[in-house]
Amino acid sequence: MITFAANGRINNGYLALPPSGAGPGLIVLQEWWGLVGHIKDVADQFAAAGFVALAPDMYHGEHTSNPDQAGKLLMALNIAEAGVDLRGAANYLLAHPAVSPGKVGVMGFCMGGQLALYAAQEMPELVSACVDFYGIHPKVEITPSRITVPVLGHFGRTDASVPLAAVHALVDGVNVAGGSFVAHEYDAGHAFCNPVRPAYDAAAAAVAFARTVDFLKVQLR
Repeated sequence: MITFAANGRINNGYLALPPSGAGPGLIVLQEWWGLVGHIKDVADQFAAAGFVALAPDMYHGEHTSNPDQAGKLLMALNIAEAGVDLRGAANYLLAHPAVSPGKVGVMGFCMGGQLALYAAQEMPELVSACVDFYGIHPKVEITPSRITVPVLGHFGRTDASVPLAAVHALVDGVNVAGGSFVAHEYDAGHAFCNPVRPAYDAAAAAVAFARTVDFLKVQLR
């Protein structure tokens, strides 16, 4: 674990470095469970693919495996303060000697997917690409015309939490406004990339991971 400054505050995060010792920066954002083992594993996977991956602790030490408690943590998240943490994480990576070239992407799952979009919307001067895995958070408002960095999305066709109609409206809104949002759909449900959840689909997760690596390597080069 490392610490980073966020507008006068200190937050923790899990940092994973690539085998080469250098690469583009990547912020990896948690699901509603918190900074748990799965998210650290994801950071490790992207580090192995060549990225300097930082998973910031958006709940500041809290995490759970209980859905009711996870929902409470999600709703208690102060979005403005989360934005400060995201900005701090991006600045940490941009200043890190292993981040080369000096570009940072942001990605996340579920709650983290929506926060990744929020980061792309609120700080395009710091992040150069965004990947949204079935993002959802009722307190995070996204304005399609404000998304100017390239976005890649992964969504499940049977995901009751993230209806495809809403996904299509968001994607179309970004693209009509002049942005770039490429969305892929999978025959899977919510959290299909999380191996400890019932909806896990190994084949879909592998395809989504490969597409994400390819996208980020192009956008962050």
